[in-house]
Amino acid sequence: MKNLFNLETEIAVVTGALGKLGPVWIEALLNAGASVCALDLAGARVSEDFSRLQGRFEETRLKLYRTDVRSRQSLEDVCRSCLADFGVPTILVNNAGIDSPPSKAAKAEGLEEIPFELNREIFEVNTLGLFQVAQVFGARMVAAGRGSIINIGSLYAGVSPDQSFYDHIPGFLKPPAYGASKAAVINLTRYLATHWAPHGVRVNALSPGGVLGGQDEDFKRKFCNRVPLGRMATSEDLYGPLLFLASQASAYVTGTELLVDGGFTAW
Repeated sequence: MKNLFNLETEIAVVTGALGKLGPVWIEALLNAGASVCALDLAGARVSEDFSRLQGRFEETRLKLYRTDVRSRQSLEDVCRSCLADFGVPTILVNNAGIDSPPSKAAKAEGLEEIPFELNREIFEVNTLGLFQVAQVFGARMVAAGRGSIINIGSLYAGVSPDQSFYDHIPGFLKPPAYGASKAAVINLTRYLATHWAPHGVRVNALSPGGVLGGQDEDFKRKFCNRVPLGRMATSEDLYGPLLFLASQASAYVTGTELLVDGGFTAW
């Protein structure tokens, strides 16, 4: 049974590698034996979590590449580098995205005042950028006849944010474009899954809900009261679901959304 989750011969690509969840996915993949091409923007700061992983793994297992998911040329260049350094990728974790977490420093903005450009940027990265990454790396998987693509969705892809979670933060409004962009990702996942299934490439979505990450106590209390399991997710809660979708344990699973939300959407 252990061999079902063994990734020792696999090569993974993870976008948004330096963000909140990037190191979580990368650590799970590395610990399962995969080699990882980590992608993020040229100006993105190397986080403590990612730096810790660099200290544990040699560049032959983990290497950072700079690119922009909105630039096709940049992605093509990085893909060629990954191919030269590691070989054809067999796993893609489409994680890069823009979110607006609850913060007391958030700019006060009413629904009617949200700038068009903010909506455009969120969709360009979360949806169009994700699709472009899938095009570039998925094409190599199709040519090789195998691969697993995991698009990172969100709890808010299927339900609207409960604004009462944030009403203790003056002026904060969870942007509507975030959930809408993630909902588009779920539909896009199904499209790609059916299109590439004949070529041996599986495409699924993993949608976390409420991951701990420095939220204030009021938010955590209100959110956890709404979750059947009574708590927020930890990084460790995400390892298993990712490895399931990345590995042969899910060989007959494609076109689905795996919700990791503690039961939030069950009632």
